[in-house]
Amino acid sequence: MKDTNRFDAKELRQVLGSFVTGVTVITTVDAAGKRYGVTANSFSSVSLDPPLVLWSQATKSPSHPAFHAAPRFAINILAEDQIELSNRFASSGIDKFADVEIDSGEGGVALLRNCCAWLECTVVSRLPGGDHVIFVGEIDAFRRTARKPLVFGGGQYLVADPHDFGKPPPGISTTVQSQLHAVRLGARAMTRLAKDFDQTLALAVWGNHGPTIVAWEPSSEPVSLDLPIGLTLPVISTATGHALAAHLPPEATNRFVGAELIAAAGSDVDWPATPEAWLRELVSVRSQGLARRTPGEFYGANTVINALSAPVLDANGAAVLAITAVGDAARFRPDFDGHFAQALRSTSADVSRRLGYVQGAAHAGLERATKG
Repeated sequence: MKDTNRFDAKELRQVLGSFVTGVTVITTVDAAGKRYGVTANSFSSVSLDPPLVLWSQATKSPSHPAFHAAPRFAINILAEDQIELSNRFASSGIDKFADVEIDSGEGGVALLRNCCAWLECTVVSRLPGGDHVIFVGEIDAFRRTARKPLVFGGGQYLVADPHDFGKPPPGISTTVQSQLHAVRLGARAMTRLAKDFDQTLALAVWGNHGPTIVAWEPSSEPVSLDLPIGLTLPVISTATGHALAAHLPPEATNRFVGAELIAAAGSDVDWPATPEAWLRELVSVRSQGLARRTPGEFYGANTVINALSAPVLDANGAAVLAITAVGDAARFRPDFDGHFAQALRSTSADVSRRLGYVQGAAHAGLERATKG
């Protein structure tokens, strides 16, 4: 016999919890007409012909004798706003049906109102499964609504939305929709990158006033407790400005760059302060796939930072986003060939590809424009 204690129960639960499921309330009724209900995410389809589904229940559950004896059960697939119902039917020692709006299904089983879907089933088999019993039921009736389902995974409730890394939503052709789609893609990618490397990351777009921060993902030690959304950045003195400007036509950037070059003229600065130096910097950014700033003071804080930024390109090869890492200069090294730099390049390239950009494809109009 296998050693049943060879796994840490908490760790195993966490692993199993990484499989995301919907949330259901299983209901039944006993011979005396008393209703029972339990929250379960063990529900699964089995077969279409015949139409079979299953769910499992712990043998120690107080309601298990009633479910084991009952000939019928109903699957109430909860909607995204029914967390309270999920918690109620996961509790014990209370009247679970008190003040809950229900309809009666075949044989009197409770159908909770406003769910995502319902299935009424006749039990066809009860199978032992360790400390659980697996109930297999044949579907007698079903109904669904347009409501979104409640989702559970990783020990928390989630929401069900179309995956941003799937096909672009219908009607994505307009500029505003395209940028919103790009921001959603970039924000998801930025979150994963920040988690993997514990870096503070910013997501920026080219707005009416130049590079503009639209989202932050802080590290465990952010460069500042104040990470302002909507912050407008200079162009020639920030890595974000370099990353975006390198892949935008001059007519989009010239008025900002020109004003900043005039302001920097004659000053002792460590960023491109002449038109020639600026053009050389843009060529470097296109070659490296990254822009960097070393070092500089973070906005509104007495912290000297380094920054590394990668452009995200659309199908036409124009920059729609920049993903920028900022870190304390004493700890964060913005090397072009480090592990983080490689991951940043890879992330921006992946998002660009999902936006329709093809590496090496001809974007002649934009290339001519950005060369000035």
